[in-house]
Parts: sequence; structure tokens; C-alpha cells
Amino acid sequence: MAVQPDDVLDARGLPCPLPLLKAKQALARLVPGQLLEVVATDAGSWRDFETFAEQSVHELVAREERGEVFHYWIRKGGDAAP
Repeated sequence: MAVQPDDVLDARGLPCPLPLLKAKQALARLVPGQLLEVVATDAGSWRDFETFAEQSVHELVAREERGEVFHYWIRKGGDAAP
């Protein structure tokens, strides 16, 4: 993916559910519309991030598997701050 993220979270080596929890914390620091890239090695994160995006205001823009490393690009949803 050639998109430049606003922040990158390296969650490699963290077991489930830590990659998702850390991603939620990182998204909280972003403003709506910004893009977070998450890099993880937990295979369960593939399902976790898909479910999270379906049940939240955030958009899972893309995801890809490179060997045993998973990359996710999540755009923060919600209203812009006044």
C-alpha cells in the first residue's frame, strides 16, 4: 500500500488482544480522517481488526499479509472537532 499513514503502531510480538487494544489507544490520539497503520504478528488480529471496523465508526481501508506479518490501515471515523 502506497498511502502515507499519519501514525504507525508496531504491535509485532504482542498476543491477542493487545494489537487491537493498542490500536484503539493510537486511534484516540488521532483526529477524524487521519490514517493509522498497524503492524502485527498475531494471526488472530486479521479477524479482530475486521470485526472492530464493522462495529465502529472507523474504516479498515486496507490490510495485507506479508509472510507472517500483518499490516492494517485504519482511517479514524467520527465527526471533526469544532
